[in-house]
Amino acid sequence: MRINFADLEEKFSGYDASRVIILPVSYEGTVTYRKGTAKGAKAIIRASRQLELYEEETGFEAYRVGIHTAKKVSGNGLSPEEIIDRVYARGRKLLDDGKFIVMIGGEHSLSIGMVKAFNEEYRDLSILQLDAHADLREEYGGSRHSHACVGKRILDFAPLTLLGVRSLRREDADYISQTERLNVFYAGKNIGEKRVADKIISTLSENVYLTIDLDFLDPSIMPSVGNPEPGGVSWTQAMKFFGYLAQRRNVVGFDVVELAPLPENIAPDFLAAKLIYKLLTYIIKKKAHRHKG
Repeated sequence: MRINFADLEEKFSGYDASRVIILPVSYEGTVTYRKGTAKGAKAIIRASRQLELYEEETGFEAYRVGIHTAKKVSGNGLSPEEIIDRVYARGRKLLDDGKFIVMIGGEHSLSIGMVKAFNEEYRDLSILQLDAHADLREEYGGSRHSHACVGKRILDFAPLTLLGVRSLRREDADYISQTERLNVFYAGKNIGEKRVADKIISTLSENVYLTIDLDFLDPSIMPSVGNPEPGGVSWTQAMKFFGYLAQRRNVVGFDVVELAPLPENIAPDFLAAKLIYKLLTYIIKKKAHRHKG
């Protein structure tokens, strides 16, 4: 039996009645260090069953708009290009049905397919990528669609803002300095401060797709990633920033990728599930307020 995100009853998780779709994708075809991201989506959904669904900061219950957990997209045996095409096709169908998509992975290359779908759906779209790594290689390991090429491929579709970067090559730094449609904010700033958040958000268009590689967080709270980097963002900083972002821009969808579960430590799985639910809360409350207005 398929487990619903947050263990929601049918009343709040049926497809037709749900505004939000959780799309799990199982794939790790280009992972180069610690493996396990193919199990990330399942671990997040399992952990989400322990969530309390009233959000105390906002006084809001996001689940009431309906959160449906879609059938898993499996990438077993597929090339990066094939799974990206499959993600794109599912994304297009969900957008055609008017759904708000939250994709959970899975390695970061999956985001390329979803960004392609959203770029076709929305004018004036920009992408905000939270990531410890620049991911700006033209190709890696013989593929132009490796997890190390995500930023470069996203730029094929839309302007990109990178946030939280603390690992890159000299070639990446040169490319950043020469590319107009690319803004980069390196790690070290407190993105929970309004002044800093405002500067980041000012680089984004009205419609924003958010792609979250969990290694943007500090490994002290998120060790369950393939390539952990010291010096990341704290939970409190991230939540404050997401609150500012949801208020200032129209977040049209997001993904959370690169969780590689550690059997002996379930805390990062729960953190990822709670991050998804809190971010949904900020976004849905903003949209509900705007609709009432």
